[in-house]
Amino acid sequence: MQDIVYSDIAYEVIGPVARISHNRPERRNAEGTLLLKELADALSRAAADDSIRAVIVGGKGDHFSAGHDVKEAMGRPDVVETRYAYEEQHYLGWCLRLWDFPKPTIAQVQGACIAGGFMVANMCDLVVASDDAFFCDPTCSTLAAAATEVLIHPWVLGLRTAKDFLYTGRKMFADEAHRIGMVNRVFPRGTLEEGALALANEVAKAPPFAIKMLKRSLNRTADMQGFRNAIQAHFDTHELCHTTQEYKAIRASGLATTIARTKSRIAE
Repeated sequence: MQDIVYSDIAYEVIGPVARISHNRPERRNAEGTLLLKELADALSRAAADDSIRAVIVGGKGDHFSAGHDVKEAMGRPDVVETRYAYEEQHYLGWCLRLWDFPKPTIAQVQGACIAGGFMVANMCDLVVASDDAFFCDPTCSTLAAAATEVLIHPWVLGLRTAKDFLYTGRKMFADEAHRIGMVNRVFPRGTLEEGALALANEVAKAPPFAIKMLKRSLNRTADMQGFRNAIQAHFDTHELCHTTQEYKAIRASGLATTIARTKSRIAE
């Protein structure tokens, strides 16, 4: 096993598999700027390494990710142009880079997978989860914004379930996610890493060029159905929400109130 030292992520090479993990367990793996930049660098490293045949995206500690680092985000200027440029690069851009990654990717989810964490996990090719994992995107109900920046939800949940999930901001546990096909496999919490690695090693047995072409064809199928255009269109809609009085009122109520509102929704 080869390890490369980052600050906010962990990068491990285990045979033909690279495991890239959110590594801010004390912050429930909140995705701050540094963490996202390191994820992007690690993904580039894995893409350039011909010995890597599959990539696992996971999280250290109790949770996959609680989503965007809200404390950091609230500290950035509330300027439309500045926010648009930042989120286009770090949120939309990162997710599309993960979607277009030339090698198979597997999200390894335990505990909370919320909002920004949800969209990162679901841009992976496959998702495996622990039996105590749950998914949630309360962005509309708590922040007055139209879901997260990347509306992957209807593509992985189906339209009717996505509306239920997003309108209410409810939690979806691993068993339901597996039943509807968003999650490929569910493992007991104690065997999640082992199960994810076993699946990654199985995927890594495929001839690398052939599976690269297969992934490209599968993703092009989604693009022909409007995937990329829909993702891009929603991003602009999400950004528009930041100019509304609803959003401004919530932001003006302060960071503590926003975080408390989100935690209350998740605890339900």
